[in-house]
Amino acid sequence: MAELTHIGPTGDARMVEVGEKAVTRREAVAEGFVRMGEAALCAVVERRAKKGDVLTIAQVAGIQAAKRTGELIPLCHPLPLDGVDVVLLPVEGGVRIEASARCTARTGVEMESLTAVSVAALTVIDMLKAIDKTMRIDGVRLLRKSGGRSGEWVAP
Repeated sequence: MAELTHIGPTGDARMVEVGEKAVTRREAVAEGFVRMGEAALCAVVERRAKKGDVLTIAQVAGIQAAKRTGELIPLCHPLPLDGVDVVLLPVEGGVRIEASARCTARTGVEMESLTAVSVAALTVIDMLKAIDKTMRIDGVRLLRKSGGRSGEWVAP
């Protein structure tokens, strides 16, 4: 079993020391899905949600969230992001979200990509909740990451 790096010798929470780690190019890609009924999905596709363009606003929200991950996740290092992309795609049954985050740093950007997906999904729900109160977020997960000591990882 892997060592829990965010727990100190006495069981206290700690921020992992990364000062000795090598600075490398790192990237992480995450995905998620917002399940919704036909009426909400039609509002997305036809761009007629009362609050505005759901896909564009959720995309910007995801990018903004990735940039603030270090403020939202208590033991997460704030990172100088080189880039963040968030793509929202209407598909059968809802909206698929994929986010990628990139940086050149001493620690990875997995949390940034996952945060981007999560906040984009929450934004979709916020913008459509008057149409569909049964929406749900499914399948938020890391798809792949690269860089650092552990190198390349791809979800099975």
